[in-house]
Amino acid sequence: MNKIAGHHHISMITKKGQQNNQFYQNILGLRRVKKTVNQDDPSMYHLFYGDLTGSAGTELSFFEIPMVGTTKRGTNAITRIGLLVPSYDSLLYWKNRFELLDVKHGEITTYAGRDALYFEDCEGLRMVLLNNNGDEVPDYWQPWADSIVLEEHRILGMGAVEITVQSLESIANTLENLFGYELILRNEDEAIFQSVKGQAFGEIVIVEKDGPNEKPGKGSIHHLAIRVKNGEELREWQQRIKDFGFNVMKITDRYYFESLYFREENGILFELATDGPGFTVDSTIESLGKKLDLPPFLEGKRAEIEAKLEPID
Repeated sequence: MNKIAGHHHISMITKKGQQNNQFYQNILGLRRVKKTVNQDDPSMYHLFYGDLTGSAGTELSFFEIPMVGTTKRGTNAITRIGLLVPSYDSLLYWKNRFELLDVKHGEITTYAGRDALYFEDCEGLRMVLLNNNGDEVPDYWQPWADSIVLEEHRILGMGAVEITVQSLESIANTLENLFGYELILRNEDEAIFQSVKGQAFGEIVIVEKDGPNEKPGKGSIHHLAIRVKNGEELREWQQRIKDFGFNVMKITDRYYFESLYFREENGILFELATDGPGFTVDSTIESLGKKLDLPPFLEGKRAEIEAKLEPID
């Protein structure tokens, strides 16, 4: 059986694309690798940030929804994103950087067995920097040389993703018995799973919590995408998910990758996304993210789409 090979990307909601763009490029030092639109609603931006080319496992993506309200925190939601940094010294660097740039953050502590620094973005999205401590990361992750952040402290890619649910047992069953994740740690109301044993780049932390469901708004997380190799594997997974008892949406060609979505029993939305073709399918590496890119089926509507979008640069 083909295994899930870690995270592909994670998608969030932003109210202000310009503010979002400033935070992720100028504070976190990530590269904007794609400025495009939501293919299901081209009136809104879809922004992707990551490493040099937006490699799978480094991608943070945001849908801009100007009319969105405030998130009301609750359960049955993806509740935190971990980002890997090289060392403990990197955490000290980032703590000082956050203080200088007035970014909300905590003290250096631990999370999922690693040195950690909690922080929030400009819209309250909850995140945590994690000490990778020399552990292996995918060899296709490529640092962006023009990042504003010092080379030895730059964000490497995604680490643990936290999901808060009412039923830990049901999502654990999905991760272990459908997708082949390994249970690393389990206590009464928390469990840690890894798609690649011993590696944080495919880690999911499940927290069990009762209460009302989260009401999404700005700074909330829409879905987590996990990585499959190609379209052939994606079609195999589509059938497996159906056989496991879930309703699975049709496979969609997103031009930059193929994907499918399903919700597990707590209502958490997962996407399975292919490695390719990638963001260089319509851009050179040098020009990634610098202009509005549209998939071929929207190119004929470019003038109409651009007229509805506010500049963010």
